[in-house]
Amino acid sequence: MFQNPDDAVLKEILSKSRRIAVVGLSNKPERDSYRVARYMKERGYEIIPVNPMIHETLGERAYPELRAIPHPVDVVNVFRRAEEVPEIIEAVLQLNFQPVIWLQLGVVHQEAAEKARARGLTVVMDRCLMVEHRRLLGDSC
Repeated sequence: MFQNPDDAVLKEILSKSRRIAVVGLSNKPERDSYRVARYMKERGYEIIPVNPMIHETLGERAYPELRAIPHPVDVVNVFRRAEEVPEIIEAVLQLNFQPVIWLQLGVVHQEAAEKARARGLTVVMDRCLMVEHRRLLGDSC
């Protein structure tokens, strides 16, 4: 059964990562994806929106899919329904780099997470990036 990385690993991810692709990032301020991405951006992380329905959000150009991003990212933060996770994992596995896959609070897909881990990727599941950042690093970096 899947087990999330321990706090030491989560803290290392949050401390060393600088570029976060946010799959499903909305341009609506009331959405969780927007609030979490804004929080991370305000703390110095580069946010890359991935959403085919928008052109930009948070002052950043949006990309229609992960493979359209022209440079590697450190974390792929997923704000999509659980049934969409296998397709997102497949897209990540086809990239030329190995980001951490971070599935937001409420997003759980055991089989897809295990597949990614079997291919050497670090996966965090059912955890909020912003909550973990506050808990492990305080309110700022």
